[in-house]
Amino acid sequence: MIRIFQIAILSGLALALTGCRSEAEEPIWERVKITDLVSSDGNEQVNGQQLQTINFNVHIYEIPSDNIGTLEEIWPLVYSEPLQFNNFEAFSGNSFLVGFGQIPMWRRIADLLRSADGMQVGRVSLLLPDGRFNDISVAVLKKEKSIFYFSEKRSMNKAKFEPGQFGLRIRAEKIAGSRDACAVNVLPIYSPLRRGFLPPLSRRENQEDILFAATGFSLKMSPGDFVLVGPEKYNDSLTTLGGLFFSKPEGSLFFSEFERKMPEHKPALRLFLLVCTGIN
Repeated sequence: MIRIFQIAILSGLALALTGCRSEAEEPIWERVKITDLVSSDGNEQVNGQQLQTINFNVHIYEIPSDNIGTLEEIWPLVYSEPLQFNNFEAFSGNSFLVGFGQIPMWRRIADLLRSADGMQVGRVSLLLPDGRFNDISVAVLKKEKSIFYFSEKRSMNKAKFEPGQFGLRIRAEKIAGSRDACAVNVLPIYSPLRRGFLPPLSRRENQEDILFAATGFSLKMSPGDFVLVGPEKYNDSLTTLGGLFFSKPEGSLFFSEFERKMPEHKPALRLFLLVCTGIN
């Protein structure tokens, strides 16, 4: 029955397109606050006026790490042409991959995820005012830790990070002269925990945030467009930027749709699907 529910989630997204705790990480979608989400009806009011927003859904998936070969079938189905990288060498050096697609393409990708025993583990809805951003938390460090990452010159860097959160910063801005297109920028960030979590409308650039700008990318999106962000390879170490974002070595419980066997607890990898759902 549980497996049927998981399959229904993937199937429903294919038609509409409208995790995980360890000492090192605690995803935000497992402890979402009311202030982290805005109603999805697009009618939020500020000072009695309707708020003009650019709307997104972020879907988080997991598949067993031993099925990473399925990603080799998925990546050729999406496009790289609309994407602009801040620094492609740093992006790939940190084991990030991304592809662009549209609604009709999603059914095939969802089928491949199901064949790999994939499951959706979370969804976050964002309503971004024009030119503003919000952060999707991916991993929380509970104690100081050294993290390795590639910078602009694809040189390996090592830095110590105090307790805080790593996440994806998503910024959107309407394109002048176009009613149904927006410019979207996505990049990994680190924020100290002492700042706390602020409502989306209160967010400002913070001097304590560390932006991994070289690993960012941008593109133009319209309602019905999506970008899929995932790993180039599985890395069971949580001491690298790519490992923090995409690896879950402590594992999850997976159910096989195609084999009659008991659920298995396996190391997992994550994928993030960012879908543009509307521009008001």
